[in-house]
Amino acid sequence: MADAVLAPAALAALGALLVAAALAWLVSVSRRNVTLVDSLWAPFFLLAAAAYAVVAPGPLTARGALVLLLVAIWALRLGVHLTLRNRGKAEDRRYAAMRARHEPGFAWKSLFIVFGLQAVLAWIIAAPLFAAIAGRAPPGALDALAAALWLTGFAFETVGDAQLARFKADPANAGQVMDRGLWRWTRHPNYFGDACLWWGYWMFAVAAGGAWTVFAPALMTLLLLKVSGVALLERDIGERRPAYRDYIARTSAFFPWPPRS
Repeated sequence: MADAVLAPAALAALGALLVAAALAWLVSVSRRNVTLVDSLWAPFFLLAAAAYAVVAPGPLTARGALVLLLVAIWALRLGVHLTLRNRGKAEDRRYAAMRARHEPGFAWKSLFIVFGLQAVLAWIIAAPLFAAIAGRAPPGALDALAAALWLTGFAFETVGDAQLARFKADPANAGQVMDRGLWRWTRHPNYFGDACLWWGYWMFAVAAGGAWTVFAPALMTLLLLKVSGVALLERDIGERRPAYRDYIARTSAFFPWPPRS
């Protein structure tokens, strides 16, 4: 493990993320819409991984190159998906509610409480990427397990998003609850997949000598379950969509499981 480069690598990644966040904030001010930050969430990690690859000592190892490639595939896929999903729409209701709570001056405050906060969170959660990219340990069986877990997560996230997009595109499904495909087994296959991805990145880090970064996937899982993921989306959805209450009663919230009768 290249401990000597941890501080400069961390500073380089943080600086890159904060600059990107500030530029995106300027765009959001001109549009009066901060939903743009959702599209940047995954690319933030690619930017951090690229910074780590530049600062890491010596040439990239096979593990480092693989992790950088996997982050790029995931970040570009998710970034494009969210951009297309939000294109031409009004500000997401989560951010609209935040704007209402923090007026006057939300345009300036959003630099810190939206863009800056997400950049710092991404920097913290990206710690396993540094460990995996900078580590010099030879590849082994744990890397294969990490890749398998990453592939599982990527499949759940990608297939779940595609199934939901097709469901919403069909006018016959208006007002109905998506409970087909992966969504029959878990109410949030995309979030479950995202958690698998990050535990996969951590396993790559463990193989490289970076088990200390376990706080990162743990924090990501906590955010997905209790903060910005499942808990936030389902806070009042049963009141807005009564049919969703039945869906909750029969379907696992996170981990895939056969539906209850």
